[in-house]
Amino acid sequence: MSQASAGKTVSGEDEVVDLCRDLIRIDTSNYGDHSGPGERKAAEWVAEKLAEVGLEPQIFESHKGRASTVARIEGEDPSRPALLIHGHTDVVPANAADWTYDPFAGEIADGCVWGRGAVDMKDMDAMTLAVVRDRMRSGRKPPRDIVLAFLADEEAGGIYGARHLVDKHPGLFEGVTEAIGEVGGFSFTVNENLRLYLVETAQKGMHWMRLTVEGTAGHGSMTNNDNAITELCEAVGRLGRHQWPVRVTKTVRSFLDELSDALGTPLDPDNMDATLAKLGGIAKMVGATLRNSAAPTMLGAGYKVNVIPGQATAHVDGRFLPGYEDEFFADLDRILGPRVKREDVHGDRALETDFDGRLVEAMQGALKAEDPIARAVPYMLSGGTDAKSFDDLGIRCFGFAPLQLPPELDFAGMFHGVDERVPVEGLKFGVRVLDRFIDNA
Repeated sequence: MSQASAGKTVSGEDEVVDLCRDLIRIDTSNYGDHSGPGERKAAEWVAEKLAEVGLEPQIFESHKGRASTVARIEGEDPSRPALLIHGHTDVVPANAADWTYDPFAGEIADGCVWGRGAVDMKDMDAMTLAVVRDRMRSGRKPPRDIVLAFLADEEAGGIYGARHLVDKHPGLFEGVTEAIGEVGGFSFTVNENLRLYLVETAQKGMHWMRLTVEGTAGHGSMTNNDNAITELCEAVGRLGRHQWPVRVTKTVRSFLDELSDALGTPLDPDNMDATLAKLGGIAKMVGATLRNSAAPTMLGAGYKVNVIPGQATAHVDGRFLPGYEDEFFADLDRILGPRVKREDVHGDRALETDFDGRLVEAMQGALKAEDPIARAVPYMLSGGTDAKSFDDLGIRCFGFAPLQLPPELDFAGMFHGVDERVPVEGLKFGVRVLDRFIDNA
């Protein structure tokens, strides 16, 4: 996987770390509004890296500054359906004062690349670029066409990124039947003889909502039995403390069966405390896939301490399991009660596919070739990705951004967390796996 360039040998493994660092240094923080500082710069940077090796990338700007880059690589067999490899370039904001290293400096320390986006998901962007650039330099065509999409706005639902391209430029994905993107292919070390690699085959649906209660405004010194804040806070408290029932979906059942076999002990989904205790750092990620959920995230009311407002609002991040959307909304309305008005802010369906087929075999084979104790297993992501948009085009989507991780790294805690970082060796491992995967996909 090398090519003589400017008198030196350059490989995907050689440049993946620098690609990741350079991309982290472009501040693409997504604040959830119309602004997208850095997304256009990132799109142009990606396009430049692709053009350098002979591809013809296109930049699509859905709103000023909100830009995505798409390119197509011709495969050996144009009659085969195409494969989509997608990643997003935007990141959630970061407060530098909270971090050990500047979140937009791309520092290397303790064997890791540090920075916002290191695992969500500029690592996969860099690995994809590294593999593609190496293959193009060495003239190694993929077996089938590959569409590359580096997208804006995933962190706020993809309206200005994947959703825009699917709605306005569906022809870019002509012939694509399968896709890989975030979050999957990362390792969970069971013991010295076994590492599970979790491949995402399902993800919860999303319902972001605004809750509103209308009450009677008045003076703060007066008794008021129609206080909007009181009514709303009681409803939000009920919702936030609600214990949603366990619902074991097809994907979660498969994951628990695989994990039970790996651990050599039965796992009871009805006794989740004991089950999750065996999962270490991924317990939070997996635990969230056993139930619907609704997390209150924002509150707003009032403008002066001695004035009872006539309205109070809250925002809630709701997530529902595949097949349990109707149950989620029925439970939601029952918990909130008749006084609370619920409005949609953003929503997306739940997704689930089977863990089988040639693409899955290519993932399993590539992982095993680079890690002899690897076993790929399906799992459900508690959040959502741009796969929800591509599903509208009939594309079968998987989360596969391969990383071999040290057992002590809290990988789940890296997502949107402080001191986000990715192991240098993990990036290089990912390059090797992706290159093998493409050969057999």
